[in-house]
Amino acid sequence: MVLPLLGLVIGGWLAGPDGMIWGAVAGFVVALAIIGVLGYGLVKARRR
Repeated sequence: MVLPLLGLVIGGWLAGPDGMIWGAVAGFVVALAIIGVLGYGLVKARRR
């Protein structure tokens, strides 16, 4: 939740309205990647 909002703010600050969209998308992708890595780690730890 925080990363897309942070990307929205930083993107808007750096590149205007178009940057807001790109920043939010980038933040969402980073958040999904973090969730994926953490989920993989939990599954891997559970199987041990």
